Amino acid sequence: MSMFDGILGQLAGNVDVGNLAAKLGLSPEQVESAIAALGQAHAQPGDTVATAADQTGLPTDTLNAVLGHLGGEGALGGIAAALGAQGGGIGGMLGGLFGKS
Repeated sequence: MSMFDGILGQLAGNVDVGNLAAKLGLSPEQVESAIAALGQAHAQPGDTVATAADQTGLPTDTLNAVLGHLGGEGALGGIAAALGAQGGGIGGMLGGLFGKS
């Protein structure tokens, strides 16, 4: 289980990145990127899904499906806060996941 799965399990119920990726026909990395982008976009003005789509290149219907599995907009605040607490914010978290600094 990745750190990402652990955070999601605590905040968004029984969300497993690998299972969600398989359901949506995406890679686990794409799902993690989508969740991070949704979390970042949630704190910004404007439409959360449209902003995340611009950041990831994923279609809005795919991001809406991810958002639904997470528990909707209400769950994003907790996810964003938890990821922000993990070493340098969401960007730092993703950098660690993908071996970037």
